[in-house]
Amino acid sequence: MKLLHGDCLELMKDIPDNSIDMVLTSPPYDDLRSYNGTLSWNFDIFKKISKHLARVIKSGGVIVWIVNDKTSKGSETGTSFRQALYFKELDLNLHDTMIYQKPDFKPLTHKRYEQSFEYMFIFAKDKLGTFNGIKDKKNVGFGRKVTGTWRKEDGGMVAMSGANKKTISEYGLRSNIWSIKTAKGKKEHNHPAVFPYQLAFDHVLSWSNSGDVILDPFLGSSTTGIACKNLNRKFIGIEMDDKYFEIAKNRIENNAQ
Repeated sequence: MKLLHGDCLELMKDIPDNSIDMVLTSPPYDDLRSYNGTLSWNFDIFKKISKHLARVIKSGGVIVWIVNDKTSKGSETGTSFRQALYFKELDLNLHDTMIYQKPDFKPLTHKRYEQSFEYMFIFAKDKLGTFNGIKDKKNVGFGRKVTGTWRKEDGGMVAMSGANKKTISEYGLRSNIWSIKTAKGKKEHNHPAVFPYQLAFDHVLSWSNSGDVILDPFLGSSTTGIACKNLNRKFIGIEMDDKYFEIAKNRIENNAQ
């Protein structure tokens, strides 16, 4: 496990090409957080960072980019979509657009439906290499025979593969909408935007294998690092802020979820 203190734009220059199996990070959301005044963030900086990430990720590896938009003068910025489209310009595949749903979101006062989710973009370099799908969705038809048909391109119907030969299992693959309670960052870890541990754990489990190298260029309080430690992944975390870097080190040493 390697924790690096400094600007990720500079420190990532020393990471070799095609050496990272997975990136899991949550970058600054527009200017919603000041991060002790150390934040310098705009779309030009994002482009430089994304080019490094596309360079260091291995073929078959993924970048999990968890982000949201600021609402200003009655309009969402759309920064998240701009970033997703730019990653595609770097020849990365947008493998999935997932949703992190917050069941315990805090109501706001805007004249709109309450904001209760964030985007989780999954970018793959070339053909996806690893997927350890989590099967925890209770199947309604548990125990029944698999039946049904699917439609061919010419409009004809054919029986589903394995129809009447297999039984429906108790649990199936979860959807790409993950409902996970938010972390109590300010109270427990002295950080304004802490990853929920379960969110980091489930992504690391899904897109990597034991011994893989995971990078988080925006380390924060190092939830990603703790998930990697507990799942036997190698980890590189980068954090610029002095205070948060010390918090991350102590949290990993104590395995504080």
